[in-house]
Amino acid sequence: MITPLWAWIATLASIGVLLGIDLALHRRDRPRGLGLAVIESALWIAVSIIFGIILAVAEGRHASTQYFVGYLLEKSLSVDNIFTFALLFRSFGIPLQHQRKVLYWGVISALILRGAFVAAGAALANNVSWSFYLFGTIVLIAGVRMAVGNTEIDVKNGLMIRSLRRFIPLSTTSVSKFFVQENKKHKATPLLFALLAIEIADLIFAMDSIPAVFGVTTNVYIVFTSNAFAVLGLRSLYFVLAEAIERFTYLSKGLAVLLVFIGAKMLMQSVVHISTNVNLLVIVAVLGITALISLRQSNQHKQQTPPEED
Repeated sequence: MITPLWAWIATLASIGVLLGIDLALHRRDRPRGLGLAVIESALWIAVSIIFGIILAVAEGRHASTQYFVGYLLEKSLSVDNIFTFALLFRSFGIPLQHQRKVLYWGVISALILRGAFVAAGAALANNVSWSFYLFGTIVLIAGVRMAVGNTEIDVKNGLMIRSLRRFIPLSTTSVSKFFVQENKKHKATPLLFALLAIEIADLIFAMDSIPAVFGVTTNVYIVFTSNAFAVLGLRSLYFVLAEAIERFTYLSKGLAVLLVFIGAKMLMQSVVHISTNVNLLVIVAVLGITALISLRQSNQHKQQTPPEED
């Protein structure tokens, strides 16, 4: 499948229009209820599904199935990332009404960075014969790390953030701007450092997730669009799941199984061929079982926990 230039232009323009509409609707930072976040998240998912249908009509069912497999994989991995984002917001002391702005610009930056990652990955895959095995090894290691619980990222105290603090004066003022002027000097607010920390975290996550999608398809257009549409709805999904993510206690284990499965499949591609439909069934089955077990465990814990006395 060779994607014509006009399709790339139309896709990027559509993504730009969607982001513009989102910014116009939410220009002001103000509290929003859970119901609105659920509706917004559902609309982003609907847009992603519509794109998959358009892809099926234009390029056939196989291309559409590859897109949905990549989308589900990226979406499930982004759900796990939401917990890290929530911790970062708490550690930087970012109020809820300002988190939306950080996530909006974070989504735009993530799209640009992931686009560069996809282009670099495609160039590597097309010019280096053993690169696919490198991708498989990265994905397999990521799955093993996630299985043993070695995925914590201390971005706030990381080298890049600590280095920036030496060169950029930090204001303790909590405002909706990234920079403020104090004593005739421009200073960065915690909002800017929270945005930088989230971008660094997403960059680290992308190093695992993008090679995993290359394990589903090597088509650059499908890899990019599955990433893009998964990231586009991340902000709304954050406000839906941020407070409830701890209920999905087995999510990381399920994601670890998926990464190990994809990584092993990439490493054994010359021996075993697994169809895209089987990939889709495995992802849906693992995520469904993980969600059911997590929710059941959470409900049992609530029933066993005695109510607090007044």
